[in-house]
Amino acid sequence: MMAKNRHRSPCEIPEIPFVAPAGTPAGVEVMSLAELRRRVSERTLAGPQRPDFHHLLTLTAGDLWHVVDFNGYALRPGSWLWVRPGQVHQWGDLTKAEGTLILFQQDVLDPATATAARVDDPHAPVVTTPVAADAEAVTMAAEHLSREFQALGHLPLEAHIAALRHLLAVLLLRLAHLTVPVGSPAPEPDETYLRFRDAVERNFTSTRRVEDYARMLGYSGRTLARATLSNAGLSAKEFIDRRVVLEAKRLLAHGDESAARISDHLGFVTPSQFSKYFMQRAGRSPIDFRREIRGLATNESHFDHQDIGSGIATAPPKGEH
Repeated sequence: MMAKNRHRSPCEIPEIPFVAPAGTPAGVEVMSLAELRRRVSERTLAGPQRPDFHHLLTLTAGDLWHVVDFNGYALRPGSWLWVRPGQVHQWGDLTKAEGTLILFQQDVLDPATATAARVDDPHAPVVTTPVAADAEAVTMAAEHLSREFQALGHLPLEAHIAALRHLLAVLLLRLAHLTVPVGSPAPEPDETYLRFRDAVERNFTSTRRVEDYARMLGYSGRTLARATLSNAGLSAKEFIDRRVVLEAKRLLAHGDESAARISDHLGFVTPSQFSKYFMQRAGRSPIDFRREIRGLATNESHFDHQDIGSGIATAPPKGEH
């Protein structure tokens, strides 16, 4: 139904800012998982996090369970995890994995490169596994970037920063344009679906009605239904509802606002309407969801966000997998 009108003041979610380590250029950081373990105490590795910068992670040995927007991913050597700003993520047991973590701010890249690499696409795959020649090219790009990051002082600072930006761009472009394996076609989404998807991203706190999106985009409801089913495998209404529930989960997991305030932020007329809506789609009440997700943290009542050079704070779900 149509959401009520209200001021668009977001809930105060404690974001994790990017803070460049002392003596390094701002905007990019490369570290091993061994270095991450050395720099972060186990107590700090607790609680869902919502950073305002990108996390790009690949494993070289072992395995890792990582949760992104409440979906779990089993990472293996050769796979790449990409967590984008605004997504809520939690770390698994890092003692069983080795690999490379690349952190970067989006404005490190020029706009054309960011667009070509689909950096700001909230619907991009969280995990990809390059194959054959792609895997080799991606690995080489990551190794070159890591070596350049460690070589501070070998070039004039401006040249070093430019090299980092170009090497990061190569890696991201490679990851964004992997070869599709034979027999696994991945056609580009059609324009109708893309317009609908973008409209939902802009307006899901204002309306949850398919008819409203059809009217604002100049399509019929049936056209949106066909496009969404064909491209996303679900109905247009479910697509909208999933986006609303995802944002509700993010706010419940990572913020301290009451369910009533979150209800207002998401455009519900009353808290009870929000609670019923969430219960029907998430299988539990908003309060029960918050208790459950925070029960995975070592400190259930408060998340302890600490800087570790880059400003990373992380969270492992202990022993559930």
